[in-house]
Amino acid sequence: MNVREATVDDVEAIRRVARESFEASYEDALGAERIERGFESWYSSETLRDELRDEARPFFVATEGGDVVAFAQSYLASRRETVGEIDWIHVTPEYRERGIGSRLLERVERELRDRGATRIEGRVLLANETGTAFYEREGYTDAGEREVDIGGETFRERLFVKFVAGDGEQVLTEARSGPDGTLRYVAFDEAVRASQGAFYPAYADRERDELHGWMCGNCESFDVAIDTMDRYECVDCGNRRKPARWDAAYL
Repeated sequence: MNVREATVDDVEAIRRVARESFEASYEDALGAERIERGFESWYSSETLRDELRDEARPFFVATEGGDVVAFAQSYLASRRETVGEIDWIHVTPEYRERGIGSRLLERVERELRDRGATRIEGRVLLANETGTAFYEREGYTDAGEREVDIGGETFRERLFVKFVAGDGEQVLTEARSGPDGTLRYVAFDEAVRASQGAFYPAYADRERDELHGWMCGNCESFDVAIDTMDRYECVDCGNRRKPARWDAAYL
């Protein structure tokens, strides 16, 4: 088994692995229709080509006999520190339980560390018991849960964290002053991926009982528009987020 950087020539193989992995991991919990919508949103050929050309998004594939059997996507998020976000790990069903996910994770972690990440994060839906066990086995710390909406239904998602050096202390909430002078509490552990930088929820209180809005991680503006399809766009810099991903461990 070989792990290497992905290229645009791998697009169709990556799509195949993603579809098979989606169906094996979540068809019972999410249903075929919701899985199909998620697949087409995140794994269109055009989307994949854009990501593979983006040097800020490390993307690796695992091959067996020259065929792609797994892949891992990640990206760097600049907050108060540089955080490595594990976006997805997919392993085609017949190649699971062979340590391929661990090999991919090790390669992604090394790349993110080399690029300056001080901690690495991954998110997993609780319905994916294999995924949660994977991160626990790989030395990640459970950093809490939140609710996420997938196709109009609410699911629970768990955040896992690994610090690159030492035990560290994760900055979860930071008070920021909005343009109107209102104090807002930005939750850095609830990031959602976007084109130029993550979006972070901004709460009216430190306990996170009342959501006030969102902060753009690219320009730190609170002027963020959201439409009925759960797409986000920063009015100031144009940073955009497509409909929600699910989790980062389809193993």
